[in-house]
Amino acid sequence: MGKNYRETAEQVIEYLGGKDNIEQAAHCVTRLRIALKDESQVQLEQLQSVSLVKGAFMNAGVFQVVIGPVEVERVYAELIALTQMKSATVADVKEMGSKKLNPLQKLVKIFSDVFMPILPAIITAGLLMGLNNLIGAKDLFFAGKNLLEVYPNLQGVWDLINMMANTSFVFLPALVGWSATKRFGGSEILGIVLGLLLVHPDLLNAWNYGQAAAGLDGAKLPYFDILGWFSIEKVGYQGQILPILVAAYVLSKVEQWLKKRVPSAIQLLVVPITSIVVTGVLALGIIGPVTRHIGNLLADGIVYVFDFAPVLGALLFGALYAPLVITGMHHMFIAIDLQLITQNGGTFIWPMIALSNIAQGSAALAMFWISKKQNDKSMASTSALSAYFGITEPAMFGVNLSNKYPFYAAIIGSATAAIFITLNDVLAPAIGVGGLPAFISIMPNSMASFFVGMVIAVVIPVVMTFVLSRSKRLNNKA
Repeated sequence: MGKNYRETAEQVIEYLGGKDNIEQAAHCVTRLRIALKDESQVQLEQLQSVSLVKGAFMNAGVFQVVIGPVEVERVYAELIALTQMKSATVADVKEMGSKKLNPLQKLVKIFSDVFMPILPAIITAGLLMGLNNLIGAKDLFFAGKNLLEVYPNLQGVWDLINMMANTSFVFLPALVGWSATKRFGGSEILGIVLGLLLVHPDLLNAWNYGQAAAGLDGAKLPYFDILGWFSIEKVGYQGQILPILVAAYVLSKVEQWLKKRVPSAIQLLVVPITSIVVTGVLALGIIGPVTRHIGNLLADGIVYVFDFAPVLGALLFGALYAPLVITGMHHMFIAIDLQLITQNGGTFIWPMIALSNIAQGSAALAMFWISKKQNDKSMASTSALSAYFGITEPAMFGVNLSNKYPFYAAIIGSATAAIFITLNDVLAPAIGVGGLPAFISIMPNSMASFFVGMVIAVVIPVVMTFVLSRSKRLNNKA
């Protein structure tokens, strides 16, 4: 029997409070994104009972209905036809929904809006860096040697992959500059120029900054002498997030201020050059040094917590990451990961995130065996596979949260796995695909421990889901 997408759209509209309660609607890969006039009119239980709906929740002022890949496009098309609304973009709906957010939610939304468009570039770089590490790792395939030593003709391949892997990180400020100025309402091309300015070859490479600042081997920090009035360090910000994020905000505001005051006949001549010069001086002279210090303090603080109480830190992060996904606050960890990678050469946060995704998939997989209805089994199996490849929303909202106890089981497994890999100092030099393929992006000397963590993230959620399913208090929907 074919799936009736129009009927699904009709039910969604009805349980959202009718078409008059819908202001705008868009869709992403798996979800309908809807701006509502009154959230209290939503009949959540009835909405979640619709056959194609895998979950529904409010996040960042936008009501989201999880449908799944491909099918979400067909339901959306019917919804637009039934409501006679104009198609909208996800950005349009987010903008409307953001008006209802508190300050913390607005901050989280900024991180989400800036990093989501550039995430494919970061993940691609992470996977290539992982492949690069596999080729160059000693003792991984041959005792005391790496693949380059055994097969010297791989050197060219290794160099090429290494260059491709580093590109997104070396020019990360340019990527963030483009995305951030777009988010803040500035000129995207000026955002790219500002980002490239912060990594210009004439500036001291940020990774060598520590050596020059410490005066090792006679190294000294170079400076721009500005008319004898003040000096600016000739230091770049490769891999840095906060400097370009703040600078892009300032650039956008300067540009907007100028456009309102400069006559249109000379705007093209005056606005771009003034915006870049003013923001460039501020970025190199004030914003960069201050935000670099803040970023270092943030990274040092997180490292200190995990050094001081590694079990407690891992327990809290492993247990709380999935609930943070529900709120959307997990997007902030991208900036923390990148700061840790830049400062310490690797992040211990992202491996725990990858294991949390695996744990959610494993709990959903257990529900495939526990569920008695064919529709529930189908949803559990497909959503588990999706989570194993880094997309957890179908598993979390369609299976685990709706049944409650698999979500608890996944959290237990995630926390246990996080503790194990933290105690074994597992690091990732880059961000990759947060599921089963995650091992590619793990440091070669940490792979064995990470594989054990993966086993923990699979076994414990499956076992605990079966155990908790026998609880009459927890098992209210089998």
